[in-house]
Amino acid sequence: MIMQGGFQTWLCWLLALCVSISSINAFYIPGFSIKSYVDDEAIPLQVNKVYSDRSQLQYAYYDLPFVCPPTGKKHAGHPSGRSISLNLGEVLRGDRIMTSDYDLGMGQDQECQYLCSHKTDRPGVKRARELIEEGYVAEWIVDNLPGATSFVTVDKSHKYYAAGFKIGYKEFSPVTGKQKYYINNHMTLVIRHRRAPGRAGNRGGKVIVGFEVYTKSIEVAHRDSTGCPQEIHSENAGLEMYIAPNRTRLASQYPSSSYLPEEDDVDDGSTLEIPYTYSVYFREDETIEWSRRWDMYFNNQEESNVIHWLAIINSLIICSLLTVIVIMVINRTYRQVHGKDGAGDDGKLLLKRRKPNTGTKSPRLREKAPAGLLEQSGDAGRDDDLSSDEEYVEDVSGWKLLHGDVFRAPAYAGYLAPLIGSGTQLVFMATGLLVLSCFGILNPSFRGGFVSVGVGLFVFAGIISGYFSSRLYKTFGGMHWRKNTLMTALLFPGLLFTTVFILNLFVWAQASSTALPFGTLVGLIALMLLIQLPLVYIGSWYGFHQSQPYEHPTKTNAVARQMPEQAWYTQNIYAALIAGFVPFAVVFIELLFVFRSLWQDKSGYYYVFGFLSIVSLVGILTVVEVTIVATYIMLCQENYHWWWQSVLIGGGSSFWIFLYCIVFYYTKLNIHGFISGLLFFSYSLLACTVYGLLTGTVGFLTAYAFVRRIYGAIKAD
Repeated sequence: MIMQGGFQTWLCWLLALCVSISSINAFYIPGFSIKSYVDDEAIPLQVNKVYSDRSQLQYAYYDLPFVCPPTGKKHAGHPSGRSISLNLGEVLRGDRIMTSDYDLGMGQDQECQYLCSHKTDRPGVKRARELIEEGYVAEWIVDNLPGATSFVTVDKSHKYYAAGFKIGYKEFSPVTGKQKYYINNHMTLVIRHRRAPGRAGNRGGKVIVGFEVYTKSIEVAHRDSTGCPQEIHSENAGLEMYIAPNRTRLASQYPSSSYLPEEDDVDDGSTLEIPYTYSVYFREDETIEWSRRWDMYFNNQEESNVIHWLAIINSLIICSLLTVIVIMVINRTYRQVHGKDGAGDDGKLLLKRRKPNTGTKSPRLREKAPAGLLEQSGDAGRDDDLSSDEEYVEDVSGWKLLHGDVFRAPAYAGYLAPLIGSGTQLVFMATGLLVLSCFGILNPSFRGGFVSVGVGLFVFAGIISGYFSSRLYKTFGGMHWRKNTLMTALLFPGLLFTTVFILNLFVWAQASSTALPFGTLVGLIALMLLIQLPLVYIGSWYGFHQSQPYEHPTKTNAVARQMPEQAWYTQNIYAALIAGFVPFAVVFIELLFVFRSLWQDKSGYYYVFGFLSIVSLVGILTVVEVTIVATYIMLCQENYHWWWQSVLIGGGSSFWIFLYCIVFYYTKLNIHGFISGLLFFSYSLLACTVYGLLTGTVGFLTAYAFVRRIYGAIKAD
């Protein structure tokens, strides 16, 4: 009854936590300062990159061969083409932000402004057609807001944004039926603003609350002396990305052919002139608060909230059922230790004594033999039937038989300790990221902040990793603590870095901004060797020299016990897959939203960290409970190799998540190309490996605490 009351109390507290955290999912700390502009003040427009939902390769905007290159003239106090300082997260996500030649002044509408006429050759035209075919969109930035394409819901109840705008479009010719490609060479920029809050507003300051980009393709003809189209608001013929083939050269190349190709990819000096123009309109909008200006990018918020709540309910149901099972396990263990199943009042395990096997038994023993596996401590009358030449022998079965082997050091303990140390780093990092995200410190306006802060937390947690790793290594009887320190600091991070570096070689070959610059790679190595390694060393020194090894309640026998044949479902792989499916069932609905933000809809932003935190918390509780149940079943099967098994059981859900990634790739995504597919599966595998080590560490710590607890309640005689 006490356990049932405790469970009800726990469930009430968890529901209260769900309600409180869910209210934070849209809470948003906008930043340290609000930038306000007075009338006619220059507003910088920055260009970033182009990206597509069909490809994992991104490209810097000014690296495109068909756009206006920067002139170097000053705009808003900075010369165009100047690179903006980026944080680590921005570099890792492929950002290449640079100043541009676009002139914007607060409140100054411009009907048409000529930018440049850029001549591109045949390879440039071919490149533009390829990017248009793949649906690439460009990202520009004004006041830290990405330029957005505006949409209206079907019922026309509200408007929402999709970050980025199309660089071009394609359509079929009504005459030839062949596909044509058009470049968007006129941009209409609509900047929405409102009165600045506080003193800045009293001085006439205004803040930007929206940045919309509307594109148009306009032919070269019918332009005035400034280069602007004569009829900018009327229907215009588009500018096709096409250069007529050099028929003279083709005729000489194919002299005996009556058919000449209509496409010519050989660079013969022919060019296509692309005039670029833009319009600017400032519109006051008092309906949008500055602190809520990112809400327009979070489309379908109300509809998705229902699904998020369904995910939470699903998680709570599964976790509640597991909690009941864990309570039953703990209750049974409690009764075995303190009840009728063979322990004394002081928790001392009594081992039943029997005669040598002579083929006869005492009738009294047959009549009064207990049904349980262990005898009662107060059954003294049973001893009167035993002769004096009998000796104490073990006659118990199940987990109590393993008291002399359950804490035997595992195989490959020199690898287990460093991995658990790295796992504690990941637990610290994930906890910190979720907490900071729930309170709005990490939000879309902090571009690249999630990755940057994550790397910082991981490096800072090196001291925690070193402490747990070295103390566990000392518990296993290890003596070479410096070797363990190096493995803790370099094993898992080194594997991650090596994998990323190899993938980076493929991306470098594609001249993509997704490739990490050489300086960033050197910086990551320096971060790992000059900051993380010393922190791991400090933690390892303290854990090995200033801390005692973890105490075990029972002594380990000199000779290992022979294990009986194990059931198939308790073997390593099968147990991990079966147990790992339960945590996966808890989180898979929320994973769908995460995958959509990362892979499918790159113009959107993941923002419901409150819901994610709830599901993550329930998922971790599920991992804890599954590990307890699986470890108890293993011990009851007289299997004491639980050290590595607990890691596999805790991280078993990562296999199902990777399988979910494969299904998502083939059913939801439309990614083309070998390199894009390679990046998707490689980064998915890396993410699942990180998640598996994180949850595997939680499983290990849970199993370790559980085993020490139940064996600490008894004393073997």
